[in-house]
Amino acid sequence: MSKPNYRDIARHAGVGTATVERVLNGRGGVRPELVEKVISAARSLDYPRKLPDAHRGLLRIEVLMVRPETSFYRRLSLAFERIAATLDPLVVVHRNFTDEMNAEAISRRILSTDLPRAGLILAVPSSPLISAAVEKVNSQGLPVVHVVTRASERVGEFIGIDNAAAGRTAALYISRMARRRGPVVAICHPIYQVHRDRIRGFSDYFRDHPGASSFAWLGFGGDEERASADRLWSALEMYPDLAGLYNAGGANSALIEVLRRHPGGREVFFVGHELTDYTRAALLDGVMDVVLDQAPEAQARRALDLVLHRIGLTDIKPDQAPIRFITITKEGL
Repeated sequence: MSKPNYRDIARHAGVGTATVERVLNGRGGVRPELVEKVISAARSLDYPRKLPDAHRGLLRIEVLMVRPETSFYRRLSLAFERIAATLDPLVVVHRNFTDEMNAEAISRRILSTDLPRAGLILAVPSSPLISAAVEKVNSQGLPVVHVVTRASERVGEFIGIDNAAAGRTAALYISRMARRRGPVVAICHPIYQVHRDRIRGFSDYFRDHPGASSFAWLGFGGDEERASADRLWSALEMYPDLAGLYNAGGANSALIEVLRRHPGGREVFFVGHELTDYTRAALLDGVMDVVLDQAPEAQARRALDLVLHRIGLTDIKPDQAPIRFITITKEGL
């Protein structure tokens, strides 16, 4: 019997000869299910050469995130989706969401063996249970990359902005540009290390640059709209001469509405994170003064590049410097 050729394999697999050539020579650009068909056909015909492993057609990278209802994580998810569409079809990016307050569910997802994974990208909070799960899968050889915040301090690369610098920047703007002098307050979500880092930088700036304004109060809003609104309203009642507000996390829309409704809200110099429809409108009408956007699109790109480098699909090592956050004001829109 003559040796099987590309035409024989193509006929057996139900594809074209060009597809067979691309698969057997590792050129990429072929859907995973067709890769499997070609390799299976070649094996069944005893094609006389070393075949590529079928798993090359199923290099799965899982991205695990929280809070799909928030504008930031919607932007981050969309960024992963758009970048994945530009990758070789042999690379499959799965995006999944989980409950940020359910450490057990997050840990189970991290430890899941339902599908083989070539890499894991995490944008989830940290806890002892979550950190242990991350460290276990990493010890088994799974590359782990943390985006936005770290789920483990011990393993995995971190992709994100310099959050302490972001907090210092917020303090700088308030101390230099606030419409009046007086107490300054901040709101954050304490389960995230990056929020704590921002507040640390914010506090350190006022400690190092004492003046007419001072950091007087910190509220925990949990990135929930009602809780954050209640905290801000209480601060406005507590400090009638409130000079500045820094929101280190989410729920900007609720804070914006409080500042619009409260008699003293328009006098408060407000710095927050992420450019959204709400923050854009607030910048334009003067309720918000500065937005620090942490460029989730750049974080997604860097995270995927890092995983692809770790699993050997590219020789180019991504930049390890922090992602540059973008300062946006009304005049920059």
